[in-house]
Amino acid sequence: MTANTHPVNWKLHGKIFGFVTLIAALTPMSSQALPVFARQTGQNCVACHAGGQFPELTPYGRLFKLTGYTIGARANPLAVMGVASSSSISKPPDGTTKNVTPIFATGSLFLAGKITDNIGAFTQFTYDPYTENEDGSISGHTSVDNIDVRFANHIIADKNDWIYGVSLNNNPSVSDPWNTAAAWMQYVPVPSPSSSAFIDGTAPFPGYASDGNIAGLNAYLYWNRMVYAEVGTYRTADKALSFMAAGVNPRTQLSGNNNPYWRLALTHEWGPHNLMIGTSGMVAHKYDDATNTTDPSTVGKFRNTGLDAQYQYILDPHTVTAQVVRMKTDTTYSDAFNAASAVNPGMNDTTTVSRAKLTYTYQAKYGGSLSAFNQTGTNNQGLGDPTTRGNTYEAFFIPVQNVRVGAQYTSYSTYQGASINYDGAGRNASDNNSMFLYVWFAY
Repeated sequence: MTANTHPVNWKLHGKIFGFVTLIAALTPMSSQALPVFARQTGQNCVACHAGGQFPELTPYGRLFKLTGYTIGARANPLAVMGVASSSSISKPPDGTTKNVTPIFATGSLFLAGKITDNIGAFTQFTYDPYTENEDGSISGHTSVDNIDVRFANHIIADKNDWIYGVSLNNNPSVSDPWNTAAAWMQYVPVPSPSSSAFIDGTAPFPGYASDGNIAGLNAYLYWNRMVYAEVGTYRTADKALSFMAAGVNPRTQLSGNNNPYWRLALTHEWGPHNLMIGTSGMVAHKYDDATNTTDPSTVGKFRNTGLDAQYQYILDPHTVTAQVVRMKTDTTYSDAFNAASAVNPGMNDTTTVSRAKLTYTYQAKYGGSLSAFNQTGTNNQGLGDPTTRGNTYEAFFIPVQNVRVGAQYTSYSTYQGASINYDGAGRNASDNNSMFLYVWFAY
């Protein structure tokens, strides 16, 4: 064993996991301890969340979201969420912080729910205790997370069922009702210490190159619970919309208002089954340097196109969800970047990320999942081989409907283009294998 090799402390992890499981199991459940949407609708969490595993939605949960979070009566709009966790890397790199150490990873405050019969909102503010500052120091930091404010209307006729609406939001696909969306497929909040650098939440996920904390206005239509269509455009969250990126520094800088987003999905429900097949995409014009938006030659173009599918079987006591997503990113580098390139000036790059996940829950209490991820792409500008492959195995327990206790193990077969010595200094892909234990609660 080399001097910089630190094996996973399974005994300590076991003690931590056993303790938090016991605490969660003893947590009392009452009608006053429900998340804000459950209070509003009077439904248990399993009505909206598949197998009780928030935030993944059931058909009813999707209906609630599409109708603008307005089903039910107005209730206390406040809710809180927190995650305690422990991460460990098989062979942590030098300088890794909080490896195996249990931490309070993140906390969120929500202001959400019905405002009028046609207007509702989902807003999230998140505190990170381990934000890294420019000087390398660590401090707590709060910023706006997800915002989705909607106007929606539901029309039921003899032969047609229409839901239409408008969403003002700050994250492409946060408005999407399926968990194959980029904003929702990675669903467990990710801690920021470097010990979490290789857990599932930081492994390759399909996403939009525009990043989040921008400002978008989208219009959507859901017809006969069969066809869903959404179109919109995004811009920098500045001026009157600066609240959508409050606390984020530096914030993403987009050029102009012409950064279109689109989504199309076909769905079908029969008995306990529901199926969705969809496609989505976005074109973003983004400044190379978020702190300098004076030079138009520093604007690059990013085009995302995606395909996705989701199948659910929900019939008590069983819940099964299968998801498949593929997202392609075509990068056209800015003129300034190409002029400074010493590798292949004028050349563009393409990256493709694929994800597949199968989840099962029993009695909305016991569950597990298996995920596979695969990222490939070109390396025309010498920015490094993006090829990364691996799997994540998860087991979770939901002792009460507001708490989930989980364990994820993420293994890598390839990292940055190689299985062996990917960094030229003897580090292997399997050295990044990581265990992640968490307790997630929402009230």
